[in-house]
Amino acid sequence: MSKWLKKACCDAEIEKRVTAHVLRHSYATHLLQSGVDLRTIQEALGHSSVKTTEVYTHVLHAITGKARSPLDDL
Repeated sequence: MSKWLKKACCDAEIEKRVTAHVLRHSYATHLLQSGVDLRTIQEALGHSSVKTTEVYTHVLHAITGKARSPLDDL
């Protein structure tokens, strides 16, 4: 996965370090921003406890009011 991801980032000229963890975190955060409920996100990420998934709600609260990503509307 990391070789594929590294190549994809290189091809897209993304200079920032991107890992599978970053993609997973972004996925969960964007689901929350879109209004998907925690239980659904928990299942999608394979968390055994919703408490683990609740970590992403803190991120969402931290970014509230900040500039949106241009990818948000894709």
